[in-house]
Amino acid sequence: MKKKHMLRSILALSFLVSTVLAGCGGSQTSSGTNSASNSNQASTSPASSSAAAGGGGTLIIARLSDANNLDPHFSTQINSMAVTQHKLYEGLVMMDRNSEYKPLLAKEWKQKDDVTWEFTMRDGVTFHDGEPFNAEAVKKTIDRILDKDNPTPKANMFGMIKEVKVIDPLKVEIILHYPFAGLLSVLASAEGGIISPKAMKEFGKELSKKPVGTGPFIFESWTPGQEIVLVRNEKYWGNKPKLEKVVFKTIPEDATRVAMVETGEAHVAEQLPVTELERVQNSQSMSLGRFESFAVDHIGMNVKQKPFDDVRVRQAIAHAIDKEAIIKGVYNNVGKVAISSLGPKVIGYSPNIKTPDYDLNKAKQLLTEAGYANGFKATIYLNDNKARINVAEVLQSQLKGIGIDLQIQVMEFGAYLELAAKGEAQMFISGWGNATGDADYNQYNLFHSTSAGVPGNHSFYNNPKVDALIEAGRKEKDPEKRKEIYAEAQQIEMEEVPLLPFRSSENLAAIAKNVQGVYISPSGYIDVSQVTIQ
Repeated sequence: MKKKHMLRSILALSFLVSTVLAGCGGSQTSSGTNSASNSNQASTSPASSSAAAGGGGTLIIARLSDANNLDPHFSTQINSMAVTQHKLYEGLVMMDRNSEYKPLLAKEWKQKDDVTWEFTMRDGVTFHDGEPFNAEAVKKTIDRILDKDNPTPKANMFGMIKEVKVIDPLKVEIILHYPFAGLLSVLASAEGGIISPKAMKEFGKELSKKPVGTGPFIFESWTPGQEIVLVRNEKYWGNKPKLEKVVFKTIPEDATRVAMVETGEAHVAEQLPVTELERVQNSQSMSLGRFESFAVDHIGMNVKQKPFDDVRVRQAIAHAIDKEAIIKGVYNNVGKVAISSLGPKVIGYSPNIKTPDYDLNKAKQLLTEAGYANGFKATIYLNDNKARINVAEVLQSQLKGIGIDLQIQVMEFGAYLELAAKGEAQMFISGWGNATGDADYNQYNLFHSTSAGVPGNHSFYNNPKVDALIEAGRKEKDPEKRKEIYAEAQQIEMEEVPLLPFRSSENLAAIAKNVQGVYISPSGYIDVSQVTIQ
């Protein structure tokens, strides 16, 4: 954004009472639809002046960070996928707002046997470059993900796929190495977007900057660090969006993002700090959007390091932490107390998991039994996220009550991830979102022994029974039996506490009152398909 615009936004706020800003940890979400109320008065602000009274116009989204890659097979962060999913790229299937799978580029599918799935494509769909969408495009897309000569970061995610066979121009068979019940969740993810074969050949790695899919919007431009512009696909096969254009602006400063919505320079501000809730709710020009999330924040303990190799120590810490106090004091009651590493919207979540209650006497008893009656010193590691720093300070105070002297080590995010993946963190504060909405994504990455280190198991947890349950959950076709398997795994994990989930988060946004239909998916991706600007 130009400096003069930033200055104008800041000056517009100079008469307001300022508040201390704290960033939300992990992904965030909420209660379904945004709380924006209807406004009968058309705004004359810069952001809305391009919108006709009945729709159209340009939606401006101010967000914390830029994308790093617009290629769905190479993008590694939410800010990239929020731009690509259901805007530039589409998959064979989609997960709707009730966590149910619906047709997208595939109009129907069936499971022929334990390892063979058949998908029938829609006819008449074209890519943004004019090339026809067909079965061959599906095969080439998945082959590209799994290409051993040019491996992608998503190869492991699609590793259950052995082969894609083209049956006819509009039909494919996906053959698996082993039964995998969560296949639809993988195909519905942002990583499952189907790419134009012509673009793959023509652009290669340049697809990171030149995305070509079948979605309702077409890529127009990307000015790194500033903005990404998408325009409506007038030849879209489905219901065309009413918006003519969507602009994602990168605005790192929390106050400036909110100010842009307040002064009319943007319609939506994402990654809203929890300290700004009251300001947004009391605003005449903004409404607060709160949306449910798949993400869960957790406190981790490395079971390979003393004293955390003793389950009684981990249980003692779990009994000494007051989760409700953290959510109220740090997060301003945004989010709910977590009882599982799975968010409530994730397929496989169980509401019946028994968790350690807040009980200092029990905590002290367990520490004494483990030989630490006088407590011990430990270090907790975390990235430089304001809310997580505040959580660490609360933990420092709470654990002091059972004799634990907790030191706090704040690191840059990349450095923190590297340290945790190497197993060098005694304790850590982190979170885990979910790209697929399926329990396998959390369970396999966070708790399976083969995921120790880089994939996500930073506790280096290893329980053969849990491994077996996670593997059984992958193969079980019966949804109810699958839930039972994951419930058993979650209960064991809660009892052995390699991770202590403490908060099911929310996705928050400040939304201009003249904008309707904004939705943020539980994965954290903004959906603009039904947005209108009055």
